[in-house]
Amino acid sequence: MKKLINCRYIVFLVVIAFAFNFTGCKPVDKKKTEGQTVKPLLKKAIEKEVKDVVYPLPTTFELVSMLNRIGADYILGLSNSSENADKYFTEKARALNLGVYSADLSYASTYQRKQETMLFLKASKALIDNLEITSAYNETFVKEVENNLDDKDQLVKVITNSFYDTYEFLNKNAKGNLSLMVVSGSFIEGLYIATHISENTYSNPEIVKVIFDQKVSLDKLLTVLEPEAKDPNIDSLIIELNGLKLSYDKIVDGSMTEGQLKEITASVAKLRDAIVQ
Repeated sequence: MKKLINCRYIVFLVVIAFAFNFTGCKPVDKKKTEGQTVKPLLKKAIEKEVKDVVYPLPTTFELVSMLNRIGADYILGLSNSSENADKYFTEKARALNLGVYSADLSYASTYQRKQETMLFLKASKALIDNLEITSAYNETFVKEVENNLDDKDQLVKVITNSFYDTYEFLNKNAKGNLSLMVVSGSFIEGLYIATHISENTYSNPEIVKVIFDQKVSLDKLLTVLEPEAKDPNIDSLIIELNGLKLSYDKIVDGSMTEGQLKEITASVAKLRDAIVQ
């Protein structure tokens, strides 16, 4: 049981805490960071805990980074409106939409959309407060983000540390199923962005491949969720995700038809609409 609980927390860390972990970052300019209070990334402090990761999922950041690299545009209005944050009242809705906003935050940051980044941070904070996992947001956090909007590397450190803090809080307070719902919301929103980022997705084979590759992530996510099916919230999530899995399972030999792509697009849109409504 202890091992299973650790796996749940690890998945949350991998998907959420690393949502902003960029590879190949440039060396930090000492002049830029002088006087700032950004603490070092806490990666080393948790390396022992994550060394036995069993169910690692690709991060939403990796997904939107691929879309960015292949020239897909940032689409205003594609993400969940930050104004919706205050209308989620159940624990499930808040956790799922915290995952949604983490994906939207990753999307906005990747495309260096400063205003949207701040709006999604505000929405995330509202949900974190309502879920009573406020340790991730100390009183200087938003100010640190504002001070580093023009320095992507430092911004990544600030935001990543906030998710490390969230992970630590959930770990210490036995809220593992919340982390699973956050993970699921992030995955669904990331796939929604990928399937709706172009008006003619099927004409771009690179985007099609990105979407197809999410089948592996979906299978791993279901594997992590299934042991917790006794929780009604997790059980209903498994049922909903299995509908999407049925659409993916129709693909044979790694070749997705336009009809199959449309079915996956419709399946994930239905899932996502039910979360953000």
